Amino acid sequence: MTARAPFTLAVIQDGVEATAAETLVATEARIRAAHAKGAQVICLKELFNAPYFCKRLDASRFDFAEPVDGPTIARLQAVAQELAVVLVVPFYERQAAGVYRNSAAVIDADGALLGVYRKMHIPHDPLFEEKYYFAPGESDRPVQPAGAPGPDGEAGGFMVWKTRHATIGVLICWDQWYPEAARITALLGADLLIYPTAIGWHPAEKAEWGAAQVDAWRTAQRAHAIANGVYVAAPNRTGFEPEAGTDGLEFFGHSFICDPYGRYVAQAETGETTLIATCDPSLIEYTRRNWPFLRDRRVDAYEPILSRWLGS
Repeated sequence: MTARAPFTLAVIQDGVEATAAETLVATEARIRAAHAKGAQVICLKELFNAPYFCKRLDASRFDFAEPVDGPTIARLQAVAQELAVVLVVPFYERQAAGVYRNSAAVIDADGALLGVYRKMHIPHDPLFEEKYYFAPGESDRPVQPAGAPGPDGEAGGFMVWKTRHATIGVLICWDQWYPEAARITALLGADLLIYPTAIGWHPAEKAEWGAAQVDAWRTAQRAHAIANGVYVAAPNRTGFEPEAGTDGLEFFGHSFICDPYGRYVAQAETGETTLIATCDPSLIEYTRRNWPFLRDRRVDAYEPILSRWLGS
């Protein structure tokens, strides 16, 4: 088997500017800066060019949505082609009238739009009213083998893409708490799981629960890296965003990249920053030879996982 070359990954941790247009300009500058430092695969935060608008119900906020063939993705396709970088661009997608998704466009290093991942798990919590705004992702077709049109692998709405620089799977925010999502995406052949995120503190809870929430968030994703023998990266939003009638949300940053042993290879605190790390696919091979979790799976015994609850 031919060894695959290491690739350099960047995740951008930032907030938003006053308008979507200003945010796009600022984001493009950060992409260019990451490329100048050697990044070949660059991922943005969840809903990158909008404030986190799900803090309350407001039908006018559907106007933030844009089709995948709209001007934002087109502009970033041009940037990807110019710089020869892979971009993962999370955005609010208007798929059709009345059908809106929390999505991520995957753009290859030649500027081609490889496809769109649509967030599968949609939360409904105070200040995270996502079920109002987003239809959940779903499979548009039966399970696809590697090499089929569209994604290079798909199962039940989970997808992987063989880009110029890496084979990547994208999952979004609330997806990160589900080991099933990570496992399926890894089984499809991903070397890297990327989790664009917008997670933060309710200010009234921060003193008591803030540190534990960050630790749980990071630990869950590092466990996916270990259990599946893959790299994991999580670019989170940062900064305080107010909301009338509430205390607002403080997005806590703490983005990171970890290797298949769950070791941090880059990590952030709360401010705006770009993390850059080299990921070596040969470490995936080494890890899985020594921790053969995929080999030892009892696939004949897992049907009960299809039940929502098994207790009395």
